[in-house]
Amino acid sequence: MISGYALYRLPYAEECCIEVQREGELERLFSVTALSGKSGFVVAPFKPDLKHPVVLMKPDFTMMVDPKRLMDAADTEMVQLVKELEENTFDRPKGEQVKNTGRGHYEIDFANFHSHILEGEFSKIVLARCARENRQGELGVVSLFVKACEMYPRMLVTLVSTKTTGTWLMATPEVLLEGDGKKWKTISLAGTMNLSENQLDFDNPPLPNGQADDSEIGWNVKNIQEQRFVSTFITECLEQYATDITERGPYTMRAGNLVHLRSDFEFSLPSTDCIGDLLNTLFPTPAVCGLPKQSSLDFIVGNEFAPRLYYSGFVGPLRPKEGTHLFVSLRCMRVDSDGCSLYAGGGLLADSKMETEWMETEYKLGTMRALFNKE
Repeated sequence: MISGYALYRLPYAEECCIEVQREGELERLFSVTALSGKSGFVVAPFKPDLKHPVVLMKPDFTMMVDPKRLMDAADTEMVQLVKELEENTFDRPKGEQVKNTGRGHYEIDFANFHSHILEGEFSKIVLARCARENRQGELGVVSLFVKACEMYPRMLVTLVSTKTTGTWLMATPEVLLEGDGKKWKTISLAGTMNLSENQLDFDNPPLPNGQADDSEIGWNVKNIQEQRFVSTFITECLEQYATDITERGPYTMRAGNLVHLRSDFEFSLPSTDCIGDLLNTLFPTPAVCGLPKQSSLDFIVGNEFAPRLYYSGFVGPLRPKEGTHLFVSLRCMRVDSDGCSLYAGGGLLADSKMETEWMETEYKLGTMRALFNKE
């Protein structure tokens, strides 16, 4: 019996990591701060509570493998492992309701959220939605993971399944915290445009982080301002814990069929004992929450039609002295036995328009929807 498992492939990596915990219960934490001094694979919700804690998996089985090997019918070892994972994939927690944010619900949420911006309560707030869809075809969750690895080489692709969280698949571009015990980094990622609207070449020649010469792209004031809000927030957070802080950007980054504005921050930490505190200060960033942080967080939790659960939380391996790769849980879906719940959101400012924001969520939902398209 498996207590929980995670498959993840870092951006641009050729191999994925499989981590399985077969022995003992997964550790449940009720605050991000509690991660200080911890090590393991982390699945954190947007806001921890008794039903949706931070889950820490401590694997007793780890393997590095080319994702394509997982689908090799002639590889007896992989066939047996994939069968075991599929048979031990967890459905959503018993009694948890599924909410589908239709256009009508989204319009109501938008009007509510936007009015509070115009009244000066928030300078920015993020509005998210859930799209409930039937699964198409007979693809297993491991097959979906392998397909996501093929389609999204620039992103962290993760499949994680536990009794507490259910099963989540994501392809996310946003680093929350990465480091090896000495040098650390995070990013500011905000602003979104559909790639088809721009004639940018991100692959010829290949450039770091999927970036391109964006001198001709027409980023509007709303997107530039949104990205600056996030960058300023991150700088203020890092100054409380880090030294030797450097910022590079903003520049245009590709993520699937979308482009975003990104800035990179590199820094040093005098001690890794503060990681839980740093994460608690950074998260949730204005890219998934808003400003001011606490009041926008409370407003989202109290007013958004569909609860976010583990969407817009964070996920990844936390190993402070070896290798930490925590990413914000974006472009994700929860895979249930009776369908899939896809999640997406966008930042609202004073000049935001409902139709534009709705279409931005549609573009973002397309990242996961594309996995069900026939070849």
